[in-house]
Order: sequence, then structure tokens, then C-alpha cells
Amino acid sequence: MKRLLMMTVASVAVTATCAFAGGVERSSLSVSLMFEKGNYAEVSAGLVSPSVSGTFLGVNSGNMTEQYLSFSFGIKKDMGNGFHLGLIVDQPVGADVAYPTGTGYAIAGSTGTISSTGVTGILRYQFPSNFSVYGGIRAISTSGKVQLLPSNYTMNTSTETDYGYLVGISYEKPEIALRVALTYNSEVDHDFAVTENGVVSLPFTTTIPKSVNLEFQSGIAQNTLLFGSVRWVDWTSFDITPAGYAAANGGASLVDYSSDTTTYNLGIGRRFNERWSAAVSFGYEEASPGFSGNLGPTNGNKSIGIGATYTKDNVKITGGIRYVDIGDAQTILAAPPVPTTDFSGNSAIAVGIKVGFNF
Repeated sequence: MKRLLMMTVASVAVTATCAFAGGVERSSLSVSLMFEKGNYAEVSAGLVSPSVSGTFLGVNSGNMTEQYLSFSFGIKKDMGNGFHLGLIVDQPVGADVAYPTGTGYAIAGSTGTISSTGVTGILRYQFPSNFSVYGGIRAISTSGKVQLLPSNYTMNTSTETDYGYLVGISYEKPEIALRVALTYNSEVDHDFAVTENGVVSLPFTTTIPKSVNLEFQSGIAQNTLLFGSVRWVDWTSFDITPAGYAAANGGASLVDYSSDTTTYNLGIGRRFNERWSAAVSFGYEEASPGFSGNLGPTNGNKSIGIGATYTKDNVKITGGIRYVDIGDAQTILAAPPVPTTDFSGNSAIAVGIKVGFNF
């Protein structure tokens, strides 16, 4: 059952990492790495190919999202006496928006990107009982840029590195592969220097939001594992409001969210033999009320993912694919009574691979 635990959770990790999550999230920072046996390292890569388009006054925007790659690396060291030390490198948030030119759409040619790198150090202590506690420090570096047409508005930020923390508690019952882990990730505030339309503007603050993760798994039959997660993110605290843009648009934000998000994942893993295991998982994120932004015109999602792991000696290779049905959204291109833009029938395909090894 312990081997089943390791293999099927790895399958889930790849497909979940590639999910088209709420807000501008690219990584949920799973702590499953910290529960691997002995010394362990892993590297993963995912390719996400979204197709998101909308219609305004009968004119279609074309696909305004770009294909993107995501990467992560993690290493965990067994320090002895119940202590375990881990390091995770990931991409917490990101965006790749590019409205095609030549479509006749009102903001054709507009682009926006957000780039980030996160480095997290975690220390876990395992009590003689089945409980563990863990905590750590997280450094996140973030930058962004936007070009809006036809107004020719441009905005570029500095790259800022700031710090937050995480704390958590877990309970395990190895004989049935049971584990429940609850993790709180603090917010991280960035104070950006910014240029608007090529001119130095006033700085502004953006908050990478706090979140709470509940990850769980349990054996439900011989060689069969039930697993899942619930993740809440405080997206209402995320706001990008450059001074020049706000002044020209009645105090409006360039990017903000009207509600927080809660994302659910549930799946089943099966071990077939000493070499092969597989998993299938389902995801759901409820749509939020109100309008979405033109740089992120999506609202909730449903998804299904499958993954398989091949294990030989101390190496595990996992591949996964996930299909995401992106929720319908409406955006506002101008003040009422101008009609809204309708984004519907959109989806994404994500594929990923992970290689892990014990040493």
C-alpha cells in the first residue's frame, strides 16, 4: 500500500499542476513531496494549450490566450530524528494574453503577461504519533507588462521579490495509505515600480493572495487509492491598479476579481503491478458572479485528467493529460449601455511529465 501511495499521488501531481486554475494561478504548491520516503527529488514540466474567444457586437475576438509551459523542481532530505527538509521551485502565478490582430475586434492586438518564480523552503517534524507539523518561508519574484489597443496604453513593472510563509499539519495512517494535510499559505505583497506609456508613474502594490489547501488520500480497496484536494484562494485581494490607468478610466482597476475561488479535485488511483499504476481525477471550480476582466475572461471550470506512472528501481516516470471545460464569462469593453462581450464554449488541454527518484 505504501508503494501504491507514492505512485498514484505522483500521477495526480502532474495532471493537477497543469490545470487551468482560477485567477492567474499556475501552481497550487502541493506539499506531497514532503511525505515521500527517504531522500527524494523530482522535476516536472507541463504544456497548457487554452482556446478562449469571445464575441462583441457579432465580431469574434479569436483565441486570446497563448500556449504556455510550466516547470517545477523539488527535493526532500530526510534529516533523521523526525525532521524532513524540502525545497520547491515553481511558478506561482502567470498570464499570457494576446488578442489576435486583424479580427476587427474592439481590442484586437492587446497583450498582457505576468511572470513569476517561487522558491519555498519547508521543514517538517514527524511526531512519534501519526501527526506531523510543518512550516516554511516562500520567496516570490513577479513582473508584468500590458499593451492595450486601440488606446495604445502600455504598462511595465519592475521585477520584485518578496516573502511569505506557510504552516501546516498532517495526519497519517500508513497501513491504509491514509493521509490528510492542511496547509495555510500567507499572502505576499509586491510594491512595483512602474512605467505607463513610457513614463515613470506612481508605484502600486499587488498582493499574491493567501490560500488554504486540504489534501487527502486513503486506500479504499487492495491496490486502490481515493485521493483529492480542496483549495481556497483569496482572489478578491488581488488587484492591479496603475495610477495612470485608473485616472483615465474613472478609478477602474486593470485587473481585479469580484470573488474568491474554491477548487475541488477528486480521483481514484490503481496499482496494476510492480511497474505500472494509473489514476483518473475530476476537477471543479464554481463560477463567480459578476463580470470578468478582458485580460482573463474565464469563470470557473470543470476538468478530467488521467495519468500513468512507470516505476523501475528508484526512478518514477509519470505522464498525464487533462481536459478543462472553461466556464462562460462576460466582460465589459466600455461603460453601459454598450453590450457586454460573451466568452463561451472555451476549453484547454494540458499535458505533463514528471520524473522522480529516491537517493
